[in-house]
This record gives sequence, structure tokens and C-alpha cells, in this order.
Amino acid sequence: MLLAIDVGNSNSSIGVFEGEHLRCELRLATHRDWTRDEFAIKLERALALQGMGFAGIHDAVLASVVPPVTEPIVAALARYVGVEALVVTPALETGMPVLYEPPQDVGADRIVAAIAAHERYARLDAGPDAVAGTGPQTTAIIIVDFGTATTFDVVSPTPEYLGGVIAPGVGISADALFRRAAKLPRVDVAKPASVVGRNTVGAIQSGLFYGYVGLVEGLLTRIRGELSWEARVIATGGLARKVAHETSSIDVVDDNLMLEGLRLLHLRKRGPVR
Repeated sequence: MLLAIDVGNSNSSIGVFEGEHLRCELRLATHRDWTRDEFAIKLERALALQGMGFAGIHDAVLASVVPPVTEPIVAALARYVGVEALVVTPALETGMPVLYEPPQDVGADRIVAAIAAHERYARLDAGPDAVAGTGPQTTAIIIVDFGTATTFDVVSPTPEYLGGVIAPGVGISADALFRRAAKLPRVDVAKPASVVGRNTVGAIQSGLFYGYVGLVEGLLTRIRGELSWEARVIATGGLARKVAHETSSIDVVDDNLMLEGLRLLHLRKRGPVR
């Protein structure tokens, strides 16, 4: 089986694949001071909750946006699982040209998500509007990832990674509001009963939630206005489903987009896991 690890700033997603099938998905809080042994203990316990162990893992792939934890994780996998992880870095040839300047500034997670989104959602079904003799028709893809930061990534039909947008995540916005406004309470980010708040908590929730929906809709409209192709919007990350329910701008929500991208990239670079 293949172990796929996506290390984010706040949380790390871990998936175990048997062929194309995602057997389980785990989530750990990311700690920048993880040691090799601490991560191994966390991973072993999390897998045990799913009835799995290190013995069934035959290879691993890792993408990390937190450089201090990459080396301890790789070392833990080598020592305790017995695998040499494929690490996604700017130097790794992914098969998708990056037009961002400089290319190495694009986070590994964004490229991995772009690969998965294009592979899964860019192809259009043949129909009366398909052009004969041109092969499968594809759309551009816009990926909206609701993480610590909210990122928008744009992929051409070719595919090429064209660039994107980085905005503060809603959690960062909520935290900043609480810290900088002495009289305002900290509130959970949730859909309020109405847009017009009847109390302070409701008013803050409305500003955070509906303000965020407006940010997503506005940026998607502007991004689409700069593209020469039809585009599908794929959302992933913590708030993806909540926001998708409030807007028609999002076409698909894929909770495991990053893990699927890691599986696809591993398949391209190393082939099927035995």
C-alpha cells in the first residue's frame, strides 16, 4: 500500500492507498517541532485506529509546506516503515509546466492539487459541441483550497500551471479581528441565522462567513474574466463544503484532492506500488 502525506501549516492529511482505492484518511495537527520518533509514534497510533500498521506500507510520497518537519518525517518513514519517501520539491519533474515566476515559489501542495484536479475534472464528455478529430476536449481548472490561507490556482487545458491568488484564510481573519478589536469576542466561523446580525456574535459570524463567500465569488468572477477558456472550479479544504452550499461559483467539492494528487504523482514517478 502507498502512504501519502500532505503536511499543511495547521493540519497534516495522511492517506493510505491500495491501488487507486483510498483505504483510509487521517488528520493530525501539524507540529513544527516534531522529531523523527514523535512523528513515528503519532503515525503508528493513527494507523492503529484504522486497523492498520507499518507492515502493510510499501512506499510513501510526501508534500510539505512546513520545511522544518520534512526531514523528521522522511527519517521516521525510513527508520520505522522501511520506505524511502518520494518528496515533492520544486526540483521534481511533475509533467506540468509552471509559468509562475519564479517557479520554485509555488508550494508543493498547490502543484499536487493542480495535477489531481486536471486529471479528474478537466476532460469534457464528447457531445454535439465537441470538435471532430481534435481528441478529448478539456477545460481550464481553478482550484480553491480553503486552508490556513485560501489559495486560488489556475491550470490551462494543456495543462500548464498559470498562477493564482493567495488570500488570508477565514481562520486568520477571525483571529486578527479578535486580537485587534478589544471589545469583540472570539467566535466560531459558522453560517449565522441571517445576514443582518441581531447580536455581536451573529454580526461577526455574518461578516466572516458571508464576507468570505463574497470574496470567493468576486475573485472567481475576475479570474474567469481573464481566461480565454471555459473553467471548472474545484474546491477543497476545511470550509469548502460550507461555502459551496452558498454559491453557484463552485462546481465540485473534492475533500481528498491533495491525497489523490500525491498518488498520481507517485504513480508517474515510481509506478504502481507492489
